Amino acid sequence: MKSDLVIVYHRQPYEEVETPEGTVYRENASPNGIVPTLKGFLGKANRGAWVAWKEAEDTSNPGFEPVIEISDSFGTYDVSRLPLTKEHVKSFYHVTSKEAFWPILHGFKERYNYDPVDWPTFRHVNWAFAEAAAEQATDDAVIWVHDYNLWLVPAYLRQLKPNATICFFHHTPFPGPDMFNVLPWRNEIVESLLACDSVGFHIPRYAQNFAAVARSVTGARLIEEEDTPPALSATGVALNDRRVPLTLEYKGQAVAIHTSPVGVNYEHIESLAHSEDVRARVAEIRSDLGDCKLCLSVSRTDYTKGNIEQLEAFERLLQRRPELHGKVRLMLVSVGANRNMTAYAEVQERIESLVGRINGSYGSLEWQPVALISQAIPLAQLVAYYAAADFASITPLADGLNLVASEFCAARDAEHPGALILSEFAGCAVLLEGAIPVNPFSHASMDAALDQALAMEPEEAASRMQALQRSARTWDIGAWTEAEMAHFQKLRAARCPSVTPLPGTRPAA
Repeated sequence: MKSDLVIVYHRQPYEEVETPEGTVYRENASPNGIVPTLKGFLGKANRGAWVAWKEAEDTSNPGFEPVIEISDSFGTYDVSRLPLTKEHVKSFYHVTSKEAFWPILHGFKERYNYDPVDWPTFRHVNWAFAEAAAEQATDDAVIWVHDYNLWLVPAYLRQLKPNATICFFHHTPFPGPDMFNVLPWRNEIVESLLACDSVGFHIPRYAQNFAAVARSVTGARLIEEEDTPPALSATGVALNDRRVPLTLEYKGQAVAIHTSPVGVNYEHIESLAHSEDVRARVAEIRSDLGDCKLCLSVSRTDYTKGNIEQLEAFERLLQRRPELHGKVRLMLVSVGANRNMTAYAEVQERIESLVGRINGSYGSLEWQPVALISQAIPLAQLVAYYAAADFASITPLADGLNLVASEFCAARDAEHPGALILSEFAGCAVLLEGAIPVNPFSHASMDAALDQALAMEPEEAASRMQALQRSARTWDIGAWTEAEMAHFQKLRAARCPSVTPLPGTRPAA
């Protein structure tokens, strides 16, 4: 049965576990993260499908069913598993996407590596994704493609499904022309994105950058924009943009530029924080801390995340303020994402070296200044640390959005409001009012932010956290889902006026 909503994302929408009884498809343990967030859309369609890749030694005889039906709490939907060899995955994902695209998207031109890229393989994999999506989709389906490693899929889909509503969403930053145009494949990438009905971004700055790149590369014209809504425009933040683009025109076709920040499952985090087990764990953590203050930082191990700068700032704090020895701790959760990649291994080694140096220089039998956690923490335990910490410090050098900051806010209560240090270069900084803004490239800014968080009076902390929680609630996962479904319906109605609306959507405006 064909589907009227097809989601195209590189990861499968479940955890595949081998047991003595056979393969089991388990729902993701956490309701947060992009996979469970996107799965929430599948239940809103008459029939939904998901396209992802699965490793196979022989793509012509992969040893698994290419399409399976899944029934879970999100509904019943098809999963199309595209067989890719280990060599395909390395070339398309670890090399082209991570060594060429990722550094440019995040502004690290010096880390860009063109030499090993096999562009024909990237095209081949993207074409295979497009074919798999087309096979699952009705002729007038909404096909929703996610993230930069599938940049060429829209153009191929437009050939295969000319009447489909094709949407693309970026979960990373999007740079301006001076940075993006380093990519020698820029024309092919941008032409593909302009084959979409809609190209989506988290915040206005990324949307403006894309409009500028499209104009630079293809001559596309910006024909509609508006003032940025106040809720998307925090005051004085580096990524703020006063105008948000709405429509590009290219080759006589209108392409919507859609700005819609994803959120967290706020109510679930809040509920977990108030559960009996988590509250008991919070009490244990605070008892163990005594009068020692806890700074919490959570991210992946990546040169974009600012973990090294975070540790260096904490080391300077201990150098500058010896009276804090034994009185403050940093818990750094830095989870490795691509352990086989040299760039990430180097970052991990540097993190471990810094932690060892700080603890060796300042620690004692009774007090270790830094606790480094390099394994993923179950959500309930993480929420306990969100609630127990005195403040969080989220300081990426570049980040598409960052949902950890919102999760931290959702876990706080009025009795222990806490404080949030937040990099101006995290996309969520334009959404979350009340954080202590910090420039992670400035030692003075990082030092001042730590001092401010440590000295913050309860009244100020409560006021700031109330503002932060209002913002995080405004941009929760429910708001994003509703906005995206309404956007799909509007686009679909414009392309095919007689088509049946997707379930759960409002009539097109």
